[in-house]
Amino acid sequence: MSDDVKTFLDRLAERNAERGPEPTWIAARRQAGAARFEAMGFPHRRVEAWKYTDVRAIARGDFALAGDAEFSPASAAALTLPIEAHRLTFVDGVFAPALSRLDELPDGVQLVPLSAALEENHEAVGGPLGRLTGVEFSAFAALNTAFMEEGAVLRLAPGTHVEKPIVLQFLSREGDQAVMSHPRILIQMAGRSEATVIEHHVGEEGAANFTNLVEEIILERGAILTHYKLQEAPLKDLHVASIHVEQARDSRYTSFNLNLGGGLVRNDLVAELNGQGAEANFNGLFYGQGRQHVDNHTLVNHNAPRTFSNENYKGILDDRAHGVFNGKVVVKRDSQQIEGFQNNANLLLSDRAEIDTKPELEIYADDVKCSHGSTTGQLDEEAVFALRARGIDEQTARGLLTLAFAGEVMEQVDLDVVAERVELAVAGKLPDRFHLAGLVEAAAALNEE
Repeated sequence: MSDDVKTFLDRLAERNAERGPEPTWIAARRQAGAARFEAMGFPHRRVEAWKYTDVRAIARGDFALAGDAEFSPASAAALTLPIEAHRLTFVDGVFAPALSRLDELPDGVQLVPLSAALEENHEAVGGPLGRLTGVEFSAFAALNTAFMEEGAVLRLAPGTHVEKPIVLQFLSREGDQAVMSHPRILIQMAGRSEATVIEHHVGEEGAANFTNLVEEIILERGAILTHYKLQEAPLKDLHVASIHVEQARDSRYTSFNLNLGGGLVRNDLVAELNGQGAEANFNGLFYGQGRQHVDNHTLVNHNAPRTFSNENYKGILDDRAHGVFNGKVVVKRDSQQIEGFQNNANLLLSDRAEIDTKPELEIYADDVKCSHGSTTGQLDEEAVFALRARGIDEQTARGLLTLAFAGEVMEQVDLDVVAERVELAVAGKLPDRFHLAGLVEAAAALNEE
């Protein structure tokens, strides 16, 4: 066992001693997760899936576990999305009831912190929890299972439509000691139910914590979920997310994976299309500056005929930022008449920025419509010239074109509060030479002409 692994397992032993007795099945899963993590260790760059991502900053980190959810209400309000919503808030992985809003939940909706769900009805939650990711999804998923104690549970009854968005907010706090959290999210949507979930990661500017998220989503026949993952973590935060979606017949899952923050970010998103008519839409936007590292791995398994997937990821990289995109579509044998489309486009604003991209198709059926592609480049000089011909100075023109590049993903966003937040964040991150002041307003005026 390496010293890095031992440090995390020692921290786990301390936590287990603090917890005291718990149901047998939970203890067994923790043990399985710990054993799997010990056997695998942290991934290294000789592993193909982690070839471009160095996790030593995590493995060698000294992370405590938070003991409270104290957070300034004023600071929380400044970080919170201004939207009417049902809300669960966590501070460094600890549930914060004072910052949550669970009143007025409609009939047929259960939205509770994981700790409460385990205490109130652990058998009902225990069945699906771990059903998709288990402990073999990755070493990080195994580590999450070992530490699993808090997170969110959302369950919808058949035919339930939730009008307001459901916000799962994760706040990262600045402190003398870096902390780690291992949130577990379980979403179960029964037949013909519909909801919008906004998962928001944000925090205080000086925070330098580690979040290791595992999310399991189960969509039964005809269920529809729109899932926004808005990642605005502080630039010293480390963020790993493993998301697994299981889809039954005629279900639809639409993901907006929007990454603007974090120093080291890794997202794994997997969809299993198990029934005819199941549809998965993956939309992604990532912006890196400084020395940020953002790695997105996606996988769609077409396990049934007449299933559909569409993926569009865009990256904008400046300074010495490093982006990774690996998207894979697998069409299983006998999964005929499927459609699977994938595209990744990247914009480099600096000669030192770097992108590693690898779209993949594996097709074992013959009656399919599939395509994949990737492009990487800099701004189109002809487009810059066209804007300058309309009286716009060169650097503002470049800023507008950068926003327009991001806008091809953001125009699919139905929630104005999310779209505006991302547009303003991108404009705020653009180099000063792009004359960013008023850039969003200028873009809006240009679109109205």
